[in-house]
Amino acid sequence: MRLSIVIPCYNELRTIERIVAAVQAAPVASKEIIIVDDFSTDGTRDLLKQKISGMVDKIVYHELNRGKGAALRTGFEHATGDVVIVQDADMEYDPQEYPLLMGPIEQGRADVVFGSRFSGGGPHRVVYFWHMIGNKFLTLLSNMFTNLNLTDMETCYKLFRREIIQSIKLEEDRFGFEPEVTAKVARKGCRIFEVGISYYGRTYAEGKKINWRDGFRAIYAILKYNTWAK
Repeated sequence: MRLSIVIPCYNELRTIERIVAAVQAAPVASKEIIIVDDFSTDGTRDLLKQKISGMVDKIVYHELNRGKGAALRTGFEHATGDVVIVQDADMEYDPQEYPLLMGPIEQGRADVVFGSRFSGGGPHRVVYFWHMIGNKFLTLLSNMFTNLNLTDMETCYKLFRREIIQSIKLEEDRFGFEPEVTAKVARKGCRIFEVGISYYGRTYAEGKKINWRDGFRAIYAILKYNTWAK
């Protein structure tokens, strides 16, 4: 089974080379690495062009900063593997766990797999209490509308059969992607599994970008894509 790894990238000069190396080292026999640079301004673009382009299968450059959701849409369009996973460029998630996530699909049991930071016995860096509370609240609110029993709707690690994710019309440009795609795979009746993963969270000083405004957008996205939007 061929795995396409989509890496949305914005101002990740400190980590992009390391995450590409980690993805290359992932224990998956056949993989495709796609980076979407969302108009980085910190030197990331130069590094991608001068060094990393020869290490991956494809790099797509946005000519305006459009947001994580927009970068993922671009990456999904270019994916050719049997399954597609989202990989942030910030080293918070471990590519060594790809086989764990691929398992339910390889076994023919699932169409979509979420990697949960709140279940399982892997290591977890201790960071922000209110981020955890916010994530759990958004997951609960999402579950109330989708009738799923996810423990971590906001997780980065989401793995899809390629035909599933390419068949969904995605609209959110920023972090609203998470509740939007969750609502839409639930509406399609996809078989959704969840597996526990490790998590190496970073601080704002280390480059974390999500903020309280994104939390309010996530609430709006939960309401929108589970009620009036098709």
